Amino acid sequence: MQPVTIYTSQFCGFCHSAKRLLAQKGAAFDEIDVGKNPGLRQEMMQKSGRHTVPQIWIGDTHVGGCDELYDLEYSGKLDPLLAG
Repeated sequence: MQPVTIYTSQFCGFCHSAKRLLAQKGAAFDEIDVGKNPGLRQEMMQKSGRHTVPQIWIGDTHVGGCDELYDLEYSGKLDPLLAG
């Protein structure tokens, strides 16, 4: 299974939804909480070009946020991406 990285903040409902879907898929993920660390938020923004959380990478592929993750699920593309 591909490594998954997700940038989050503690009180973000979209972050919780994305993590829930990944957990349902059995995908382990490295969670980086940017809520209390402006340096990590800057890192996320430089990597993604976006300022909102969550920001999700599966392997080297930047998926985007929660909506994009669910779009992959509904289109049947999430499982193959996770499998690598």
